[in-house]
Amino acid sequence: MTVFDSRVDISRLRSGHGVKWGALAPGTLGAWVADMDFPVAPVIRQRLAEVTDHGYPHWPGGDPVVAAFGDRMVSRFGWEPAPGQTRVFTDLIQILQVIIEVATSPGDRIGVYLPNYPPFLASIARAGRQIVSVSDPADLAGCALLLLVNPHNPTGRVFGRDALVALAAAAQQHDVIVLSDEIHADLVYAGHQHVPFASISADAAARTVTATSATKAFNIAGLRCAVAHLGPASIRAALDRFPLDYFGQPSTHGRVATVAAWREADGWLAGLMDVLTTNRAQVTRWAADLPWDTGYREPDGTYLAWLDFAPLGTDPAGLLEEKALVRLGRGADFAPEAASFVRLNFATSPQVLDQILSRITDAL
Repeated sequence: MTVFDSRVDISRLRSGHGVKWGALAPGTLGAWVADMDFPVAPVIRQRLAEVTDHGYPHWPGGDPVVAAFGDRMVSRFGWEPAPGQTRVFTDLIQILQVIIEVATSPGDRIGVYLPNYPPFLASIARAGRQIVSVSDPADLAGCALLLLVNPHNPTGRVFGRDALVALAAAAQQHDVIVLSDEIHADLVYAGHQHVPFASISADAAARTVTATSATKAFNIAGLRCAVAHLGPASIRAALDRFPLDYFGQPSTHGRVATVAAWREADGWLAGLMDVLTTNRAQVTRWAADLPWDTGYREPDGTYLAWLDFAPLGTDPAGLLEEKALVRLGRGADFAPEAASFVRLNFATSPQVLDQILSRITDAL
């Protein structure tokens, strides 16, 4: 069994190449970008070391990431991806951009639950598509694509089966392709369950692109490897028309780390979830003691807390970075109307989290 190490060495993080800590002024604590502070699972390090001295990869049994993805979906979520429909990409932003180009046209409407992950919003806008705020399945009328982030970033909501069934019915009624970002699926707390959107019905499976990666749950984002299961035949055909490797390929290291994570590191993941559960409870107690209603809802999944700090003005994250020496995610990046919100990343040791929360409290 892979053992989880919850110790966090801030000096190590500051001296590396990670943006979460490397971009900070000296003395500032990082709780912004969605990286974890924990060391990577030892088994992942071991598998990476085993391939470092080798050259071009050789996969005689086929791409191991595709096989590991299929097995994990069956064993962990009870969904069996269709054979031959999974492609390997570098990350979910690339998957979104590719799907936008092959499944929609300039000016098309793309439904999104706001607030949402800033690079996704930027990709949609840069592609010349319209962002449509979705709060109800009926909002899918007139959309060419629904971008569903489940578990949701930044709120941590895990969509229940009933909500997904209603969305699937609306997607069928309005003939909407669904891109389901399920990258946080392994980070769901007790009492909640992740349900792959493509598992809802045969029609949902046929219109859904399921995008996921081991990078969030196993803290290997720098290795860049993701998968997309392409339900729509039209999208598979469109991608088949592109030249070989037109979209690039993840490195051998990204593939090896992904396979090690999904096949060998669940013991590490269980230890991580114990720490994140403790941290989530700490944030919940802290938020309840703040002198105003933050609108905070304890996240069902992810390691992100979404809070309204309206009494601090229109840029509370900027103010807290200056006054508390803590960097949080800026709400305006996730939606223009969310400028008074902050996103707090609690994927660190309980000791570092205590420092972060104490600094904010003292500044208030």
